[in-house]
Amino acid sequence: MNHQDTVAHASLHIREKLGNIQAGTWGLVLGSGLGPVAEAITSAQDIPYTEIPGLPQTGVAGHGGFLRSGRLGGRPVLAFCGRVHLYEGYSPQDVCLPVRALGNLGVGTIVLTNAAGALNPGFDAGCLMLITDHINMTGQNPLTGPNIEAFGPRFPDMGQAWCPALLALARRTALELKLPVERGVYIQITGPSLETPAETRAYRHLGADAIGMSTAIEAIAARHMGLRLLGVSCLTNKNTPDCMEKISHEEVLRMAGRTAEDMARLLKAIAAAPEPGNA
Repeated sequence: MNHQDTVAHASLHIREKLGNIQAGTWGLVLGSGLGPVAEAITSAQDIPYTEIPGLPQTGVAGHGGFLRSGRLGGRPVLAFCGRVHLYEGYSPQDVCLPVRALGNLGVGTIVLTNAAGALNPGFDAGCLMLITDHINMTGQNPLTGPNIEAFGPRFPDMGQAWCPALLALARRTALELKLPVERGVYIQITGPSLETPAETRAYRHLGADAIGMSTAIEAIAARHMGLRLLGVSCLTNKNTPDCMEKISHEEVLRMAGRTAEDMARLLKAIAAAPEPGNA
């Protein structure tokens, strides 16, 4: 089965389980330790990943492993709770299958979330960062190979990968909630090893403000399909190359769980607002 057929098969199964997807539904992809966001979704109906044909199975602690349908701030949402990663041995096409399925189901707006390390020395652990742009440092791209015209053009424009109107809405909403948020460039590496002090300096020199092991290639697949994107990172640790502290996945999950309460508040309020135009 080719990738397009796999996406179609997964989408068909989701539609059979949930019925027609309501107009205005937003898609979410929830990263490490972000369970509180899933818990904020009301009228929830869950589909385990194991029941969705072709969907890769997450094997990393902190990733839920189910698709949740419900409402967030009154808006209908489809939330993939947990994702797979390149470092698990999956292909870029596997990693991006949830995003592809959302687009195939008619979802027009996707919120990508993650837990990330802060590279910008002015950013602190425990804060949220709105993604303004990204750098793909994985050496891989989900569009490699024959282009699937049904998904999008051979050479999609990435000049404004992250929707300025959604970013402006998120900033306004954060101000109304008196919730401090940063804005910055996210860089994706393959992992699973964490970066060295020299790599930290190099990535910062490239202009990155936060670093993680997901999201950028999903953004490429989403924009290929013409979907609008909002990105929010939970900054779980601070990468300071001259005094690097040891960090564990357990600590990342603990900090993500703390910060996720703020993310849930923010996303609930954003989802409740009127959807902005494409300015």
